[in-house]
This record gives sequence, structure tokens and C-alpha cells, in this order.
Amino acid sequence: MSSLPGWPHPHVAPFHAGEQAAQRRTGVHERMQEIGQRVMRGAMPQQHRDFFPLLPFVVLGAADAAGQPSATLLAGAAPGFVSSPSDTALRIQALPPADDPLAPLLHEGAQVGLLGIELPTRRRNRANGVVRALGNGGWTLEVQQSFGNCPKYIQLRRPLALPDAGAAAPAAPRHATRLDEPMAAQLRAADTFFIATHAAGDGINGGSDVSHRGGRAGFVQVSDDGATLTWPDFIGNSFFNTLGNLMLQPRAGLVFPDFASGDLLHITGDAEIVWEGPQVQAFAGALRLVRLHLREALLRPSALPLRWQLQEESPALAGTGRW
Repeated sequence: MSSLPGWPHPHVAPFHAGEQAAQRRTGVHERMQEIGQRVMRGAMPQQHRDFFPLLPFVVLGAADAAGQPSATLLAGAAPGFVSSPSDTALRIQALPPADDPLAPLLHEGAQVGLLGIELPTRRRNRANGVVRALGNGGWTLEVQQSFGNCPKYIQLRRPLALPDAGAAAPAAPRHATRLDEPMAAQLRAADTFFIATHAAGDGINGGSDVSHRGGRAGFVQVSDDGATLTWPDFIGNSFFNTLGNLMLQPRAGLVFPDFASGDLLHITGDAEIVWEGPQVQAFAGALRLVRLHLREALLRPSALPLRWQLQEESPALAGTGRW
């Protein structure tokens, strides 16, 4: 069996300056340069092309003109709303609604990070690139980076039937510059969120990215004033896509899905990495912490037309702590 193609750009490193800085800081730079040449790709392998059409939703991240990233979950009418016409293209036959933070960010030429995650199997794959052919109810992602992720920290969930069509209409979206108590309660109960970051102007290995974060329920700490979030960063693949982007551009956009209600809570803010110290040591399993100072929160009730039931916590969380 022939090996999968690796990084196709001989004069550009697979990791940008911020990712390399994080790798150096943690002592894995030399090893990751060799690994990156093999696992970071400029086109999707067939198994990824077969994977994305199976999904009922994808996760997206993009940044506005000021460099502020936002994240969202985008669902289609049915699995198969994502297709792969070639190994460097994904066609997504769905657009974010007008109240979604990603709606104004999806335009021709926009850099987008895309994550496909299958909750019943814990599979996930990434495809980052540029928006093309926007129109006719969908758009195409010109894939520039393709890579897989391990199943660590993904909670196992099974899909549920949707509520009756005759149920009450969802409440209106709600904006805030500080988390109110219902918003804070949702975060304190969360075991999953997604984080969008952006490395502006860093070439073929930069652009937008969106990543999964999972932990025991309550792994996201909310300050008493509702203005700051803190969460542990556990051992991962050492790519440092998220932390590397934050080292270049310390802003992030988070989305917290409530899988039982379909509510999506979007948060944007300024991020800092806490590399060491007593706070890191106090949280079992944490290698460092990330702290986000909130700019804006947006709660979109029942925005996700899917429901899921928790089946099993990730086994990788057995050695991690609680706040």
C-alpha cells in the first residue's frame, strides 16, 4: 500500500511561526517538524473525503476584518449536505442564518477553518482553506490544509429525535458584554466547546482554524463578574494550532453547544496563555491554562436543529481534575 502524501510545499514549513514558538517552548519543535511533513497535507486523503458527507453538522471558524475570530456549528438539511468534488474541495450546501456570527464572515476569498466531528464514533478531521463559489444556498471550501485528529477528550453522544414541529418558537437571540447567570450556568455545565483562532497573513500554513475542546463537566471556569473564562489545556498532538495562533494573534471565538436544547452560546474575547504557576498545578492533568477576557456573548436559543444524549465521558479524562 502506498503511503499518503505529506506536506506539498518544500519551501514552507508545515507549521507557522506561532505554532513553532509553542513547540519550542514545550520542547517538541524538532520532532514536530518531521511529523508535520508527514501528517499535514495540502489535499484530503480518500478516507477524509468519504468522512465529511456522513456528518449532520460541521464546525466553522473565521475572522472579521479586525482579526476577531468567531465559531459556529452549521447543520444541513440531512447528512450528505457536505460533499467532496475533488481532493482539494468540500462543497457545503448550507449557509449560516442571518443571526449567526459567521454569516457576514463567509465571503469569497475568506479564510475558514472547518472541523468535522462524529460524536457517536469520536472521529474528527480538519480541513482549512478559502471560500469559493459562494451562492445557490451553499459554498465551496478550497482546501489548503488537511489533517486528522485523535479521539481524545471527545464525549460519546447519540443522536435523538427532534422536538415536535409544533413546539413553541425559540426565544430571541440575546447579546451581552458580561455573562448573565443563565449563560454562566450553561458554561459551568459544559463538557464540550469549540474554539476559533486566526493567524493573519502567515501564508499557506496560517489562516483560520477551529478546534474541539472537551473536559469533565465544569472544566470551564467562569469568574464571578462573568467577564473571564479559564480552562485547562491537556496533552494533545503537539501541533499547537490553537495556542500557536494565539501567540500571533491573541483573540478567540468560542461556541458552546447545549446538545440537549440546541442552544448555541457564542463568545468572543482576548486570550492569554498561562504557561505555568500554581493555578496550572492545581488542576490535575493541565499542562497550562487559557484565559479569555470576554468582549461579547451571544446566546441563540435552539439554533442547532439537532439533539444529542451523552452516552460516555471520554476515557482520556480519567486523570483530569475539577475546579
